[in-house]
Amino acid sequence: MRAIVQATAMSSRDAGAGARADVAALRAQMERMQGRRLDVPVLPVHPALASLLPGGGLRPGAAYSLPRSMSLLMALLATPSSSGSWCAAVGMPRFGAEAAKALGVDLSKLVLIPEPGPRWLAVTATIADVLPVVAVRPAGRVPDGEISRLAGRLRERGAVLLVQGPWPQAEASIEIDQPDWEGLGRGHGYLSRREVTLRSTSRRWPNQRRARVLLPNPQGGISSAPEPLAALEPQREGAASVRGGDSGSTAAPPMRAVG
Repeated sequence: MRAIVQATAMSSRDAGAGARADVAALRAQMERMQGRRLDVPVLPVHPALASLLPGGGLRPGAAYSLPRSMSLLMALLATPSSSGSWCAAVGMPRFGAEAAKALGVDLSKLVLIPEPGPRWLAVTATIADVLPVVAVRPAGRVPDGEISRLAGRLRERGAVLLVQGPWPQAEASIEIDQPDWEGLGRGHGYLSRREVTLRSTSRRWPNQRRARVLLPNPQGGISSAPEPLAALEPQREGAASVRGGDSGSTAAPPMRAVG
């Protein structure tokens, strides 16, 4: 009987060791296929954005696809830059330093290249060799071969690429939906905050993820939106809201400039 118990215990240990070996082999195969390690620490982001990103942050060696929203881009740059990581923005002449500072970006850790010219992709790759976070707005279509070479460069250097537009094999793609501005009176006044829904898709999870955030909040930064906002703050008499994206599309009475 004792021999049988010992044999069973050895068999259980062997099975456990075999399972761990299988898991290790599968992880190694996935890392070879994806070209990056899965256990690499991520760069931190604001807590309101963490649930939208695999691993809760920006993974070194990965690219992310974003909408053409400066506020979202600045919000993603804020925590890495304030934590000491150098960041760059390429091909964004309308990148506003004052707005970036309000959203938490450390301007002393930011490099701006507003007009990189027709060789913007080469400029982006060069910057990714020396800085850990690079944001770019593509100026044209990129051949598949160039994308693959840049992806290899990102993995080798451990840099993060934030792309304003579609990007093949992105770690995650984020979109903005249902924007709602507040702060207007009867066609005049100051905009105080914008509430938006952020939707994220990734190869690392089966379903789309969503987060409702204030971008910007009344202090000019980013924060999670109260739930439900409409129930907590009923619309005051005579108040109006504006719906639209960063482009400024509106659906409210005409506004006039003040101040």
